[in-house]
Amino acid sequence: MPTTRRLAELVPLALTATRAALAPVVVALAFAWPAPWAFAACLVTAFLSDVFDGIVARRLGIATPGLRRLDSLADTLFYIAALVAAWHLHADVLRANAPGLALLVVLELTRYVVDLRKFGKEASYHMWSSKLWGVALFVGFLALLVLGESRWFVPAAIWVGVLADLEGLAISCVLAQWRTDVPTLWHALRRR
Repeated sequence: MPTTRRLAELVPLALTATRAALAPVVVALAFAWPAPWAFAACLVTAFLSDVFDGIVARRLGIATPGLRRLDSLADTLFYIAALVAAWHLHADVLRANAPGLALLVVLELTRYVVDLRKFGKEASYHMWSSKLWGVALFVGFLALLVLGESRWFVPAAIWVGVLADLEGLAISCVLAQWRTDVPTLWHALRRR
């Protein structure tokens, strides 16, 4: 019979899995029933799960590299799904931001290639700039999918992502071996 401690250790994993499970829900909503309140519920749930999975894991002392990588994967799946939903419902907004989006996609792919070639796996730095990007993505998608507003929030999310990816790429170039939880480039330089 599982102990209370062992059950508590499942909470961070359940929070991360919730975010991944919401990815197909967001896509289905966009194609079948694009209700703003439903998008709001998914976005708020995903955002809160992203905030609290790490907090709970650190408090329980179970913030392992594997759990951190799974967290990054869940983030990626959820926000790709949100991008698919945004494309389906607001392609004009994404086309208007095409140069920044193209740069962001190139940087994301470059980071994956560099990390896989150098470390044999994707990076999971959980940088402060990535956390800021997470907030910007949440606000940007909330503004677009819930409020239909795109003037400032969508471009801001894109350019915060570009800056975060540039920092992540710089960290990957600086580090000699794979690590998790590298808050900034300055921290990576100190670890070198």
